[in-house]
This record gives sequence, structure tokens and C-alpha cells, in this order.
Amino acid sequence: MTKIRKHFIFYGTVQGVGFRYRAYHSAIILGVTGWVKNLWDGSVEMEAEGTEEAIDSLILSIEKGSYIRIENLSVKDIPVVGDRSFEVR
Repeated sequence: MTKIRKHFIFYGTVQGVGFRYRAYHSAIILGVTGWVKNLWDGSVEMEAEGTEEAIDSLILSIEKGSYIRIENLSVKDIPVVGDRSFEVR
């Protein structure tokens, strides 16, 4: 299976609602590597590397969070870097 990497910025109710930890736990279960962090403007930035199906499943899992409300999303394909884990920054 081909690995890809995507860069995301999530806007909406995404800070203070467990977004990063939901992303972390879902990524571990799905075998996705990369990182996630809060940004100063209230958005959340994430890079995710794995199969396209695993990354799609990761986004769906994050959206199911009780208080998480993604109102807008910026996404772009970026080069694979070969991370070994997923971390909260």
C-alpha cells in the first residue's frame, strides 16, 4: 500500500475540546504517523502520513468527537518523510 502525507489546518471549535488527543489515539489505532498542534489563532495544524484510507478514517474519527466542530479545513499533499510515530506538539 502506498503511503501519502497530508498537511491539514482545522478551523472551528477545535481547541479545548480534546481534538489533539483524539487525533493522537485515533492515529495510533489506524497506524498513521505525524503530529498535531494548536496554533495561536485557535486553529489546529496536523500532518498525517499513512495510506489514503487510514488518513480518511483518521479525519472521520476526529469529527466524531463530542465537542469538536470542524467548520473549515485546509488540506494539501506534501512529501512523505517516514515518521515512526504520531505526536502531540
